Amino acid sequence: MTRAHASSGSPFEASIGFARAVRVGQHIFVSGTAPVEADGTSTPGDAEVQARRCLAIIVQAIEQLGGAASDVVRTRMFLVDAGDAEAVGRAHGKVFGAIRPASTMVAGLVLLRPEWRVEIEAEALLTAPHGG
Repeated sequence: MTRAHASSGSPFEASIGFARAVRVGQHIFVSGTAPVEADGTSTPGDAEVQARRCLAIIVQAIEQLGGAASDVVRTRMFLVDAGDAEAVGRAHGKVFGAIRPASTMVAGLVLLRPEWRVEIEAEALLTAPHGG
């Protein structure tokens, strides 16, 4: 089976040696996605703003590999502070509320940069044809 990769342009992809997302067959696996802007700086703002940025990067990567947000079957949300759960949940619900993927939210973690409040990963299963 062939592999296809998507890149978000994160400076960590090359230095650490990973892809933003990998498609193998009808499966797309999206790496842990932090709130990073195109220039490599951290997304400013609270956990909800940061979660929205993470989700935008995730959806863009899935689309690069021929999928759509509606193909997402699992998400995992990693929070620094459990107090951010409602805010991150709101952002997640705006993208996936109608899709309702299996989901996990874990809190009390230390992320790579101290200003990050959240990191999110996703998995998609393509069941219908998409462009790309």
